[in-house]
Amino acid sequence: MLTIYPSLFRSIRPASYRRQRITTPDNDFLDLDFSEKDSDRAVVILHGLEGNSGRKYVLGMVHIFNDAGFDTVSLNFRGCSGEPNHQLRFYHSGETGDLHTVIQYLLSLNKYKTIHLVGFSLGGNVTLKYVGEKGNTLSNVIRSAVAISVPVDLKDSSGELEKRHNTIYMQRFIRDLGNKLLQKQTRFPGTIDLADYDKIKSFRQFDDRYTAPIHGFKDALTYWEHCSSKKYLADIRIPTLLINAKDDPFLGSGCFPYDIAGNSPYFHLETPYSGGHVGFVKFGEDFYWSEKRALAFTLSV
Repeated sequence: MLTIYPSLFRSIRPASYRRQRITTPDNDFLDLDFSEKDSDRAVVILHGLEGNSGRKYVLGMVHIFNDAGFDTVSLNFRGCSGEPNHQLRFYHSGETGDLHTVIQYLLSLNKYKTIHLVGFSLGGNVTLKYVGEKGNTLSNVIRSAVAISVPVDLKDSSGELEKRHNTIYMQRFIRDLGNKLLQKQTRFPGTIDLADYDKIKSFRQFDDRYTAPIHGFKDALTYWEHCSSKKYLADIRIPTLLINAKDDPFLGSGCFPYDIAGNSPYFHLETPYSGGHVGFVKFGEDFYWSEKRALAFTLSV
């Protein structure tokens, strides 16, 4: 219920975005949507699988941080801004290079004294993996990170999504990803084989056939092993909060790293009893619990 409710019933005003396109090192592009308050503090917001800067969960986070005086920068992953990206590769759960490109661009503006990160689901995995990978080498301008509803163990989460209660979600993800692959097939003839695509029913099948080979991994298991943020959590060196609800239908037990949080002064884990996947609804209130918690954590560092 809490997973579905926001997308169907939440009423939220659009953001006053200013779009900025930046070029990546491999001659592709990323579209950034700025919502500005003339601030020297910025929050970079990363959406989930097949999301974009217009999703309600992103807009809620934009508004609560804007109201608190922050600029926000909503990153649209490759191919998610309304225009297909230029290269064969697109985005995936462990692609941190594009986030680094965004950070470097923001630093080059010489405007922001502090930068904070907020990521949802897939974008949360990218966020956690990035700050863990960088460890002590992370720019000192980046002060905190919040990650919400994150499959930190990709194998575990993929197995959970194969269960019957997630059939509707799985079908939607596979359908949307197939539409994106169809665009790739048109742009890069002979590189994408969509024969019998309708037989793909799981992320294991999809990642084995497409995500892994397109992005240089042997297979789905190798991709999941290298790209799960869980293995990087112990190396995080800035205040970082992971919020995973215990009733999140997409997450198995491997996505609740209590032991790592218990041994880290930087990485914090909160597991509310309810919230669903990127839900955390507060009925009758403008902002949801996760948005208030993300702002409070960011202000506390």
